[in-house]
Amino acid sequence: MANNEDLFKQIIAHAKEYGFIFPSSEIYDGLSAVYDYGQNGVELKNNIKQYWWKAMVQYHENIVGLDSCIFMHPTIWKASGHVDAFNDPLIDNKDSKKRYRADVLIEDHIQKIEDKINKEVEKARKRFENFDEKMFRETNGRVLQYQKQIDDIKERFATMMNANDLAGLKSLIEELGIVCPVSGTRNWTDVRQFNLMFATKLGSVSDGADTIYLRPETAQGIFVNFLNIYKTGRMKLPFGIAQIGKAFRNEIVARQFIFRMREFEQMEMQFFVKPGEELKWFDYWKQTRLQWHTDLGIAPENYRFHDHEKLAHYANAATDIEFKFPFGFKELEGIHSRTNFDLSQHEQYSGKKLRYFDPESNENYIPYVIETSIGVDRMFLAVFSNAYTEETLEDGSLRTVLRLPAKLAPYKAAILPLVKKDGLPEIGQEIFDKLKKEFMVQYEDKDAIGRRYRRQDAIGTPFCITIDNQTKEDNTVTVRERDSMQQYRLPIDSLVDEISKKIR
Repeated sequence: MANNEDLFKQIIAHAKEYGFIFPSSEIYDGLSAVYDYGQNGVELKNNIKQYWWKAMVQYHENIVGLDSCIFMHPTIWKASGHVDAFNDPLIDNKDSKKRYRADVLIEDHIQKIEDKINKEVEKARKRFENFDEKMFRETNGRVLQYQKQIDDIKERFATMMNANDLAGLKSLIEELGIVCPVSGTRNWTDVRQFNLMFATKLGSVSDGADTIYLRPETAQGIFVNFLNIYKTGRMKLPFGIAQIGKAFRNEIVARQFIFRMREFEQMEMQFFVKPGEELKWFDYWKQTRLQWHTDLGIAPENYRFHDHEKLAHYANAATDIEFKFPFGFKELEGIHSRTNFDLSQHEQYSGKKLRYFDPESNENYIPYVIETSIGVDRMFLAVFSNAYTEETLEDGSLRTVLRLPAKLAPYKAAILPLVKKDGLPEIGQEIFDKLKKEFMVQYEDKDAIGRRYRRQDAIGTPFCITIDNQTKEDNTVTVRERDSMQQYRLPIDSLVDEISKKIR
C-alpha cells in the first residue's frame, strides 16, 4: 500500500497520462503553479461547474447568475481592503534561499502533531482490544499531551495572526523548532508581509496608463453589481447572486499540484439578507453546502467543518468545509458571514447608495451578506483524488480505475465494437450518433476489448457498451458497469433511459 506522498504522486501522474491536467507551457519547461486542463480534464471541470450552477441557480428561485469582468476599477480594491490588507506573512530560509508562508509552516507543524495523535489513537485501540490496560493508559496519556500542545499552539497562533504580530510568528517558528524542508536548518529571516495581487497597466501609452489589478476574487464583481441586479431583477430579500470565474493571486508558496495556483477558478455566491438574520442563514448555508458535497456519494468522514479562530476584517462568523486530501484535511470551501462591510465600503468610496428598500418595514438599509466560496480546481482535486483507486483482481492483475460520480464523469459511456468487421463498427457508429445527442460519449475500436475496458476505467467512464454478433440478431448490446465490472444485455432502444436513470 503506497503512503500518502507516493499516492499523491501517482494521482498527479495519472492526471497527466490520461489527459486530465498538463503543466502549462510544458514544451518550454513549464510555468510554476500554472496548469492546463486536457481533453478529459476540461469535461470533468465543466461538469463540476454545471453541478454547482444547477444547485445554486437553477434549483433556487431567489438566486441569479452573473459574469463580471476580470478587469475592474482600481478603487474597488482599495474599498475592499485588498490594496492595504491582502497580504501573506512570508519568511525566508537563509541557507536554502527558499521562501515560505510563516502561517503555513506553523499549520504544517500542527498537522504533524495531529498525525502523531492519529497513530497513538490507533495504538490505543489495539491495546484496548488486547486488554493491555497499562499500555492503553500510557498511550492515552500521550494523546492528551499532544492535544494540549496543539491547543496551546493554536491559541497563540490565532492571537498573533489577529494582531498581525510578525515578530511573534518568527519567535513561534523558532520555539517549535521548525526547520526548512530543503536545508533542514532553522536559519530564518524576519517575517514580512507580501501583497498577493497582480498589477498591470490599462492604457495605450505606459506613461499615461492607470495601474489596475487582476482580480484576486470574484466576490467584488457581485457587490458592485448589487444595485443593477436588485433593480432590474426586481429582487426581494433574501436573494443571492452566483458567479463562476477566474481569479489571480501571486502566491509565493504555490504547491500541492492544483490545490494552490496563481491562476484559478472560483464558484462564489453572495446571499443578501436582512440585518440580524445573517447567523440563521449562515447556519443554513453551512448545512446546505455540506449536503451538496455528500450528495456526490463521497464518504461523509472525508469532510469536516473548521471554524475560524481568526476572522477576516469583514466577517462576524466563518467556517471552512475541509476535505481529506492525500496530504491531509485542507480547506475546500469557505462559508462566511461578511456583515455589510463590502456594500458599505463601496457606498463610501463610490458615493452611490447601495441600499435595499424593505416594503414590510418601510425602511432603507444595507443588507448583510452570507458568502459561499469554493475553488473549482480544489473541487476537481478532491473528486479526482477520492476517485483514484488501484485494485487487484481475482486473476492477480492490477486495475486502475477512477470511481468518479457518474454525473461528473467526462464521458458517460464508451461504444466498443467487439471487432472491426462484420458490420459491427457501423452499428456502433449508429449507437454513438444516437447517444451523443444526450450525453458525452466515446467511440473506440482499437485494441483488444479488455484493453479498451481498462482505458475507460482509467478515465472514469461509468458504462461500456459492447457490440457483438448477437447485436445483429436481436438488437441488444452488452453493458459493462465500471465499478462492479458486471455485464448484462440491454436493447439498444433502452440505452438512453437506462444510462439517464443510473446517472441520476
